[in-house]
Amino acid sequence: MRRAAPRGLGSALNGLVTELRPATTLARVQEAWPEVAGPALSEEAQPVAERRGVVTVGCRSSVWAQELELFSAELLSRLNEALAVPGTSPPLASLRFVTTAGERVL
Repeated sequence: MRRAAPRGLGSALNGLVTELRPATTLARVQEAWPEVAGPALSEEAQPVAERRGVVTVGCRSSVWAQELELFSAELLSRLNEALAVPGTSPPLASLRFVTTAGERVL
């Protein structure tokens, strides 16, 4: 059986990316972050570390860190919902916002 046209690179790499993705909580949070936080927030802040259920989010400025602290309960709830595994407790306990001024937020 022949294909009518070559397959796109994106579809070929999709399976490979899934296989190579680290199986860590941080990787799962980073993958869910753009959808949970939205495009504007994702430009200003990114999850950079996770330890014992506490996710550290690096923010471009202290103003963003303070602003996000106000929305931390909602963001935490949305992240836990996105990462939920049926029959288990929520994977995240809290969010911590830090300023990464002078550093590039990924």
